[in-house]
Formats: sequence, structure tokens, C-alpha cells
Amino acid sequence: MAAFADTPAMTASRPSHSGAIRAWLAMVAVLVIAMVVVGGATRLTESGLSITEWKPIKGTIPPLSAQEWAAEFEKYKQIPQYVKMNLGMSLEEFKFIYWWEWSHRLLGRLIGVVFALPFLFFWLRGWLTPKLTLKLVGLLALGGSQGLLGWWMVKSGLADRTEVSEYRLAMHLTLACLILTAIAWVASSLSEERDAGSVPGAARAIAYLLVPLILVQIFMGGLVAGLRAGLAYNTWPLMDGHFIPTLGNLYIMAPAWVNHFENTLTVQFQHRMVAYLIVALALLQAWLAARGGRGPARSRAMLVAAAALGQAAIGVLTLLLVVPLWAGILHQLGGVLLLTAATVNAQRLTAGASSQLSARA
Repeated sequence: MAAFADTPAMTASRPSHSGAIRAWLAMVAVLVIAMVVVGGATRLTESGLSITEWKPIKGTIPPLSAQEWAAEFEKYKQIPQYVKMNLGMSLEEFKFIYWWEWSHRLLGRLIGVVFALPFLFFWLRGWLTPKLTLKLVGLLALGGSQGLLGWWMVKSGLADRTEVSEYRLAMHLTLACLILTAIAWVASSLSEERDAGSVPGAARAIAYLLVPLILVQIFMGGLVAGLRAGLAYNTWPLMDGHFIPTLGNLYIMAPAWVNHFENTLTVQFQHRMVAYLIVALALLQAWLAARGGRGPARSRAMLVAAAALGQAAIGVLTLLLVVPLWAGILHQLGGVLLLTAATVNAQRLTAGASSQLSARA
């Protein structure tokens, strides 16, 4: 209990350590971003099912001999993806997809170590307040659940399918981005910077709305990836010959709600529409924030707007080129960078509003 107690000496020392804690969380955030990007590459290269077992400790070491490689390859040959999609694949081709999945899993383990060890150090040194400790324990629990969710996702493609479930893929991607959002929020909250000048209430409301909206868009992107919906309807701004496809095609499946998750036309269409909404809101927020004068809030709003426009442009390019590997990876990176920028912006506006209320009190 002593580690959680707020003694005067500990309370006085904590502010001087906030910079170190913030830098540590920023490092973890960068690793999570890398994890999401490598995960996207793993999906695009059809590598996610190349490792058919989950061994959290032993799995850290890849095959080191010809016999071990042959054994891993033999396990892969037993699943439907090999039989139906990759029959006759060479060992070298298998190694290519194996290394992508192994790197993805290794990054997950690395994130766990990079988070847990410094957290333990900071806690034992008494650098963490009870409130911050609780937040960090929550982040650690989310990270552990992400590993379990990842294996649950992989299992969906080992028995009767040639790919993982699009539902589980979207959940896995969204949880990773939710973890990134939480890390960025906590890290930003440790900053002592306070915004100068006023920000219109509408701009604040949009900033708060953008974060969950981008997370919803990322979930939809996971569905697009899981269904390979980006390989169809590769025209823009029209799709299937229309800006808004006919209702008969959008709701061709029964029951109607299934179309939003399993109809490639509907899934891609709603991904496009939410992208337009995000860009419009980001531009409106930037315009409203600019009315509050110069300062960090205006700069952050401009950054979010630029990131939204850039991400939309990359998305269109990825679609028109029929999802080449480099464009797909760049699109996934753009999404998490936009989410990070929107999260920091929303948190700093929250901090600014709190400091203004305190000043008035």
C-alpha cells in the first residue's frame, strides 16, 4: 500500500518526472503504430496464418535449422489456406510470409516488455500517482487482451476458412487503435502546456467527436480489409457507376443488417462516406479554431485537417491502384497518425478548458 500512498515528498517529486513518463509513453505509442502498420502488411501479404500455434514464450525464437523450418512448413500445409490458395508453395515462399507474421508477433511481445518494465520501475520509485497508476494498469490489461484477441482472430482461419474472420480482424485492429488512443491521451495529459486564447465550443465538440468517429472508420477499414473490398469497385468518385449505389445492391443480402458487415459494396461505400464526413468535420474544426486566434490549438486543428485530407487522398490512390502493398501500408499508417493527432488535440482542449474553469474559480 505504501507505493500507492501520496506522501508530501512523493507528490513534490512527481512533476519533475512527468517528462520521463511522457517520453516512455510516446515510445510505446510509436511501437504500437509500428505494430498496426506491420499488421497491415501481414494482412496484405496473406501472412497471418503462416504460424499456426500460439506460444507466447517459445514462439519468440524462429526456426533455426532446416528441420525446424520443414516442421513449421508442414504445420502450415495442414490448414485450408495452403490447400486452397497456396498449394505447391515453395519453402522460400513460405519463409516470406512466416517472417511477416513472426515480426508482427515479436513486436507485440516487445511492446509488452517496453511497457511493463519501465512501469514497474516508475511505480517502485514512487513516481506515479494512484490515479496514473490505475490508468497504466488499465493499459497493461488492454495490451494483454489484445494478444488474446489476436490469437482468437488467427484461430478463425485455421479450420474452415482460407482467411481470418473479417469481424475478428476489425475488432483486433480497432482494439490496437483504442490502446493507441488511450496511450496518447494519458501521455498528453502529463504535459504542463496550456492553450492560450479561446476556442469556440463548436470546435471543441467536433474535436471530441472526431476521435470516436475515426475509431469507427478504422473498424470499417478492418471490414474492408477482411472482405478484400478494396479490390472491387476501383473507381472514384463513382462506385458501381454511381456516387450512391442503388439500394437494391447496397441491401442485396438478407437480413438487411448483414450488408453493413459482409456486402463488399456496402462495406466499401460506408467506408467512403465516413471518410468524407471526417474530412468535412476536420476542415470545419480548423476554420472554427482559427477564429480563436493563433496558438497551439489552432496549429493542432490545422494538423488534424491536413492529416485527414492526406489520409483521404492516400485512400483514393490505394483504391485506384487496386491496393498495392506500399499503398495499403501507407494508408494504414495514415489512419493511425490521424487518430493520434485527433486524440492529442482533443485531450489538450480538455486540459485547456479545465485550466480556464480553475482560473475562473
